[in-house]
Amino acid sequence: MSWLILNGIFVHIVFLLSIFDIYFKSPIVHGIGSISNPLPAPSKRIILFVADGLRAETFFHANFGGGNHASYLRRVMNSSGAWGVSHTRVPTESRPGHVAIIAGLYEDPSAIAKGWKENPVEFDSLFNQSRFTWSWGSPDILPMFARGASGDHVLTEMYGPEVEDFSGKNKTSVLDTWVFDRVELFLHSAKSDPVLLNKLQQDNLVFFLHLLGLDTAGHSHKPHSKEYLENIKVVDEGVKKMEQLFEEFYNHDERTTYIFTSDHGMTDWGSHGAGERSETETPLVAWGAGIRRPLPATETDPLSPQSWELAHVRRSDVRQADIAPLMATLLGVPIPANSVGFLPREYLSLSELEVSEAVFTNARQMAAQYNRKKELTESGTISILYRPFPQLTKYTEQTLMTEIRKHIEDGQFTHAINASSRLFSLSLAGLDYYQNYYQCLLLTCVSLSFLGWLLWLLLPPPSSSAQPLLPRGGYFLNMVFMVGTVLTSLLIYGGYVLDMVFMVGTVLTSLMIHGEIRGVRPRHGDHGRNCAHISHDIW
Repeated sequence: MSWLILNGIFVHIVFLLSIFDIYFKSPIVHGIGSISNPLPAPSKRIILFVADGLRAETFFHANFGGGNHASYLRRVMNSSGAWGVSHTRVPTESRPGHVAIIAGLYEDPSAIAKGWKENPVEFDSLFNQSRFTWSWGSPDILPMFARGASGDHVLTEMYGPEVEDFSGKNKTSVLDTWVFDRVELFLHSAKSDPVLLNKLQQDNLVFFLHLLGLDTAGHSHKPHSKEYLENIKVVDEGVKKMEQLFEEFYNHDERTTYIFTSDHGMTDWGSHGAGERSETETPLVAWGAGIRRPLPATETDPLSPQSWELAHVRRSDVRQADIAPLMATLLGVPIPANSVGFLPREYLSLSELEVSEAVFTNARQMAAQYNRKKELTESGTISILYRPFPQLTKYTEQTLMTEIRKHIEDGQFTHAINASSRLFSLSLAGLDYYQNYYQCLLLTCVSLSFLGWLLWLLLPPPSSSAQPLLPRGGYFLNMVFMVGTVLTSLLIYGGYVLDMVFMVGTVLTSLMIHGEIRGVRPRHGDHGRNCAHISHDIW
């Protein structure tokens, strides 16, 4: 009996773990080569501001709480830059949002086991591709990108965790002013540090300012509060000051790009994590080198609320993961290897040739990711049973690549961009196909296993008046069937068999127990007596 209890515990543990095995598999694929844009980069450095917890509705509102609290950034949208709404994905947490912005991938689901704090699988990012990255802000965010970077070129400066006060007793904006003050001190000290100054004069640089004050204010005081609105004003003034400092430091060389966005929004009651619009819609403002100036709005633009008073300026919405290829293109570095973002070319102020090459580079990056995922899946499957993604064969890919290159050489840039978009879309669909290649089978195994377990519980208990269901030798046949099925799974699914052995083992173990211990065929007249045991067995 104790063995049966242990078997039952094992079965239910497998049922629980199967949820993670099926739905929380890492999408990150290693072994993908870097693909670079052959043309010169429009920018030498990017200043990335991420205002943690800033929702689009409050930021863009022209007269929220009796006044506009982001006057400088609003001036940028109207006179010198491009803007739109960045649409995030669930879960709307800080780590997934930053991973999407900086790495271009939607969070590794297996990170939930680490509480969204650590990297269960290391991934490529814009910081890793940069020559140097300097970052300031929260100890909850900065380390994840420094740990995943190759070499020691990602540098961080963080305040202590004790500074993050959610009690509401202290000003939340001190978290942001700390960052602005440290950046100012950093630039000032560089003037007397020849080694640092030499690094700062190179290209492919990223300066990352993580601003946690708004998230803290939203949780402590709610996003409609006076404290939240005042924190927006502090951030707005800080961004203005940072731009002035960087422009003065680099003598207004017009090679600096500024990106302002947020990782996630916030509900009216000060929470985030789910999929409400207030949580998934965040602001995106870009200006500087390589960014277009404001354009008149068109009929095809997304509709903005009247309260924003921005209907006259073109709005360009993006998916949050699209920001990574945008920054990589502006900086002239390879797009992060596992990025699924598509270059939002409507933000760029580049020639048609430059845009065509940039979009083609993005498509090749996605195709490389698709091919690697396809290779890994194919290597673990028997060729006879392998089911390839039908829409993007090797021939189709090569044909599209040749076609795109010819269009670019012939000056047919619109055709080149359209063909690149198609290659990107097919590669993304294929990547999703191989990511979920075994999902249907695993779901079937788990479902059958669970139903088999329930059926086993409902069977009548053994009794002296019962006839064995299996004839003599049934135990041996069950064992042969179980071993044969597991070996077949090993042969068919190769490296992915670990996902299935538990499922197959559970199903067949239950069948074996049913056949040898619990499996009986009651004789006539025993039905009523045996049914009386059912509720007892289930409980």
